[in-house]
Amino acid sequence: MKKILLTFCLFIAVYTKAQLTTLPSGGNKPAAVSEQVGLTKVSIHYDRPAVKGREGKIWGQLVPIGFTDQGFGNTKTAPWRAGANENTTISFSTDVQVEGQQLAAGKYGLFIAFDAAESMLIFSKNSNSWGSYYYNPTEDALRVKIKPQALNQSIEWLQYQFTNQTGNSATICMQWEKLSFPFTVSVDIKQTQVASFRNELRTEKGFTWQAWEQAAQWCAQNNTNLEEALLWADSATSNTFGGNFVFQPHSTKAMVLDKLGRADEATTVLKTALPLANMQEMHQYGRRLLNQKKPKEALEIFKTNHTKNPNKFTTLMGLTRGYAANADYKNALKYAQQALTLAPDANNRNFVESAITKLKEGKDIN
Repeated sequence: MKKILLTFCLFIAVYTKAQLTTLPSGGNKPAAVSEQVGLTKVSIHYDRPAVKGREGKIWGQLVPIGFTDQGFGNTKTAPWRAGANENTTISFSTDVQVEGQQLAAGKYGLFIAFDAAESMLIFSKNSNSWGSYYYNPTEDALRVKIKPQALNQSIEWLQYQFTNQTGNSATICMQWEKLSFPFTVSVDIKQTQVASFRNELRTEKGFTWQAWEQAAQWCAQNNTNLEEALLWADSATSNTFGGNFVFQPHSTKAMVLDKLGRADEATTVLKTALPLANMQEMHQYGRRLLNQKKPKEALEIFKTNHTKNPNKFTTLMGLTRGYAANADYKNALKYAQQALTLAPDANNRNFVESAITKLKEGKDIN
C-alpha cells in the first residue's frame, strides 16, 4: 500500500512539472496596473474578459445585478468578482481613503455588486479565494457606493485605469463594454511623508546629517510635525553626524523654531552658526530676515556678507536689497549700479535694470 501511494505521489509531481504553458481559462488575459498616489503605491491584479460579441448582454445578464447564488462554493449571496478567473485584488502600501472613507494599508479582494443606478464596491480582507465563490460579507473591510457611467464606445477587454491624478489622489476606473465604474483614492500626504521619514531615518540613510535636515526642513516648510522636526534638526546639527560644522542644518533648525513661535531661540541659533555660512547661505539668511519684516537686521547681514565677499554680484545685490528695504534708495541705487556690471546672465541683468528704474523713482524692490 505504501509503495502504491508513493508511486501515485510521484506521478502527480511529475505530471504537474510536465504541464505546458497555455492560454488562461476562457482566454481571459491576466493583467496588472500600478500607480503611485503621493508616496502610496496602488496595485491592481486582475484577469481581463472580452465582450466577444455579447454587446448588450454583459450588464444585468453575464454580470448579474446585486448579490446572487452562483451555484458553487459556500456562499449564496456573491457579488461579481470585478474581472475574471481568480480574485481581482487591489493593494495599498499605506492607509488611504476610498470615496472619502478610511481603508487601512494592505491587499484586498475587489468585488462589485452591480446595479446600473448605483453599484456597491467591496474591499474584502480575503484576497486569496477563486473569484467570488467563497465570498463572506464578514470579511468586508469596506463598502462604498459608486455610480456607473456610460461610455461613448465599447471597451472590448475589461481594463482598469488611473485618471484625474493630483498630488494626493487619483480616480480608478474599471471599464468594460459601455460602462465605467470610477472611484477616487486619496492619501494624506503629510501623514505618509512623515511616516516615510521615520522609517528611512532608522536605516543607513539616517547616518548623515543631510537626511535629518531634509526631514526637518520638509516639516517646517509644510508646517507639520514640528516638535519631532525639532528633534530631527537637533540630530542634524549634532557632532554625531557632522552637521555641527555646517550652516544649513542650523538654518533649518531656526526655521523649525520660528514655526514653533520661538523666534528668539531661532535668532540665537543663526547668530551662533553664522560664521559657518558661505556667501550664498548668508545671502539667503538676509533674504529670510527681509521676509520676516526685519530690514535693519537683514542689512547688517548683507553688510557682513559683503565685507567677507567684496565686489561679488550676490553681495552687491544683498546691499541693494538691504538699503532699499530701509528706504535708503541712494545707497541702494549705488550698489545696484555696481551689481549691473557683474550680472552673470541676461535674466539677472534685466532684473537689475528694472531695480535701478524703481530705485530712481524712490520705490522698494523687495
